Amino acid sequence: MPTRPYATTATTSAALALAVSLSVSLLAPAAHADPAAPLVIGHRGAAGLAPENTLEAVDRADRAGIDWVEVDVQRSKDGVLVLMHDQDLVRTTDAEKVFPHRAPWKVGDFTYAELSRLRAGSSARWKGSRYEAARIPTLGQLLDRLDRNNQGLLLELKWPGAFPGVVQDTLRVLGRKGWLDARHVHNRLYVISFLPAALKTVRRERPDIRLGICDEGASAGKLASYAKYVDAVNPEHTSATAEFVRRAHALKGPHGKPLKVWPYTVNAPQQARRLRDLRADGFTTDFPDTMRRVLGQ
Repeated sequence: MPTRPYATTATTSAALALAVSLSVSLLAPAAHADPAAPLVIGHRGAAGLAPENTLEAVDRADRAGIDWVEVDVQRSKDGVLVLMHDQDLVRTTDAEKVFPHRAPWKVGDFTYAELSRLRAGSSARWKGSRYEAARIPTLGQLLDRLDRNNQGLLLELKWPGAFPGVVQDTLRVLGRKGWLDARHVHNRLYVISFLPAALKTVRRERPDIRLGICDEGASAGKLASYAKYVDAVNPEHTSATAEFVRRAHALKGPHGKPLKVWPYTVNAPQQARRLRDLRADGFTTDFPDTMRRVLGQ
């Protein structure tokens, strides 16, 4: 996902124009070194290296040289946007232990104060590790961390049908944190979802934001309809074929660029090599450090 040059209207001073250009290039994620190689995107931060959807996972991706991460956002009972993939808290936190009488432990049934008491690294996988005490971050905390790390974001609206108004809530947080300016919108942000209605709402509210549709089946027959409102298609990786990639690249999204193809979730070397050979634009992975090495990046 190459960094786009940031235009300036200044004409009176070549030095000023150069300074603006240099400052923006430093703030945007690094350009992809090999345009033929797929972009490696950290899945849920870097879910194989640290607890998923935590600041620790985002930092691990950063230390691995990963410029883009994908995370999931939901809303707490009192309206705070938090990072969480599942509809309930059981798999990834100690909610059953901390709140034993609150079954079925749905994310939206807990206030942020309650969610902040939970350990997001309490599963058996992270028990005893330095990440065991990781917490559930807010979307605002994530955006601050990404700015610090100079990383880009694929922000998945998770289960948006369960949270009426979550699109508007998400846009408000993005705006409050400065992520709706031209630098972020053009260079560092995609909003993605499995639910077309949520993406179309984003399109109506902010047509400048780039969007991605998650499609488990990856039907090439849907691509023409997707191109009317999204800039990228995120199929399950086994569904991505040479024909699918070719037909996607032959279509242009609403911002005039060929549709990108970013399959999910690629955790085996042979899968990464296959997608490289298919000319996929990128993919998400729990192990971005390993996948970068596999691809010789």
